[in-house]
Amino acid sequence: MSDKFKNSLESGIHHKLGLLEGTWEGTTKTWFEPDKLEDESPMQGTIKAILDGRFILHEYKSSFKGAPTSGIAIIGYSFATDSFQIAWVDSFHMGTGILFSEANSSDKLVSVLGSYGGAGMPEPWGWRTEIETPSADSLIITAYNISPEGESVKATETIYTRIK
Repeated sequence: MSDKFKNSLESGIHHKLGLLEGTWEGTTKTWFEPDKLEDESPMQGTIKAILDGRFILHEYKSSFKGAPTSGIAIIGYSFATDSFQIAWVDSFHMGTGILFSEANSSDKLVSVLGSYGGAGMPEPWGWRTEIETPSADSLIITAYNISPEGESVKATETIYTRIK
């Protein structure tokens, strides 16, 4: 283990990510259009450190209009690129694709940008994911759709409380 990683686990970025470990529950809201809430459903999730604390794994279950959904996100910080990185898959938004997002640090704990597209989409859309920790036992994960023209609109918001 490098000294840089060891220090990060003890008091740096990897330590901050590790503080998210635990069992969480809350509510997820979904929007397809600005200011038009499509769904609000309960969400349950777990976050655990993997690969000796190099990454955290967020596994979650929820629903959309009564149909079950689930997903997994691997979240980490790369010293090589000096950036946060997330690989995300789920049973609702991503279909059979993997969304990879990356960005340098911001005022949020994590704020990363990825893109998605496919048949029927002449230009890819952006997807920004932000993770905030208002307190040790609360967690907010917000995602924004970004049009090819650059308009950013809230797509999902999960507000979690830690289960003790």
